[in-house]
Amino acid sequence: MAAPKKRTSGSRKKIRNRAWKAGPTKVASVAFSLAQSILTGRSTSFYYITEQNRGNNGGERLPKKLR
Repeated sequence: MAAPKKRTSGSRKKIRNRAWKAGPTKVASVAFSLAQSILTGRSTSFYYITEQNRGNNGGERLPKKLR
């Protein structure tokens, strides 16, 4: 049979809660920063796929470097 455990203090609960919420917040911040650098055109190290009609290629997808 399970025995009752000692109660967790309020401060400990807050510490655990903040640590649990910090992970997604950091990931969201990094993703937003990355998107911002791509959209403003300041990034030089990213490639993306774009639709282009160029000559005889029939609109095939061509990689285009940002900038």
